Amino acid sequence: MAEVYAGLDVSDKMTHVCVVDGSGKIVWAGACATDPEVIARTLKARAPGLARVVLETGPLSAFLYHGLYERGAPVICVCARHAKGVLSVRMNKSDPHDAEGLAQMARTGWFKAVRIKDEATHMVRARLKIREQLIDARQALAGQLRGLLKLFGLRLGKVTTSNKRRERLVALFAQKPELEPIMTPLIESLEAIETQIAGSSRQLAAQAAADPVTARLMTAPGVGPITALVFKTSIEDPGRFARSEDAGAFAGLAPRRNQSGEPMLRSALYEAANSLLGRLKRPCALRTWGKRLAETKGAKRARVAVARKLAILLHRLWLSETVFRWA
Repeated sequence: MAEVYAGLDVSDKMTHVCVVDGSGKIVWAGACATDPEVIARTLKARAPGLARVVLETGPLSAFLYHGLYERGAPVICVCARHAKGVLSVRMNKSDPHDAEGLAQMARTGWFKAVRIKDEATHMVRARLKIREQLIDARQALAGQLRGLLKLFGLRLGKVTTSNKRRERLVALFAQKPELEPIMTPLIESLEAIETQIAGSSRQLAAQAAADPVTARLMTAPGVGPITALVFKTSIEDPGRFARSEDAGAFAGLAPRRNQSGEPMLRSALYEAANSLLGRLKRPCALRTWGKRLAETKGAKRARVAVARKLAILLHRLWLSETVFRWA
């Protein structure tokens, strides 16, 4: 049986499918529901001898990839940015034509496969992202509260805990009692979000402590449960990098390189570096090196450099299955 190749152009409800033979001639083209079971049945019926099926990265790519893989389809996910360069040169830009372009990519092999994280990893990352969104919402509400109080000449000042903020608000509302019922919905929303953040942080800390990999990563200076979980779920398999230095580049922390990297990982490593250089009291070689760098290059560049070193260190701890040893 001659080998055929398929391309999937995925949208929210419908997926356009194109099947081509080894010469590039279209064998079948059509559409079906965006569901792995339906797509798998369509491919089985329309593409006997299927050698490869390609789809782009997108919101549904992980769901479809795992669903098709479990059903025995030889599925490969490719970077949407790379695929765009190929598809943009085609004469007509439409979903059926994009499916044909992806099928031709599957046939020629002119693509770079993207690693798709497993479902358990996505579960943890969903928790991390929700916590991140809650923190952003807290900052927005706190800023709004400060701004509204200033309209009436009231300054909240520096408050580091919810209890201190509550005490300060009691004092401010004593000056303008009519503001309290107006501000109460905002204050209660802020406190509710802080409760959710605290609960989320406790759950993630317990999960990190129970996992042997993240527990080892947390022995490194400045690395807490959030950074450890972000590092593990971003990389997933330490063997994917030939060198530990590549972990820093993956996070977008490589100097003189034009790439954005993994935003969540980059942010977590930067915060860990900030903690190491600012709050850590126990001396270590990395902190000493970072402090010297800050004196000559500036604090921001030093934090980026220390974050890159942390990525390398964490990757080596993961591969060697050892804990950090303080000098």
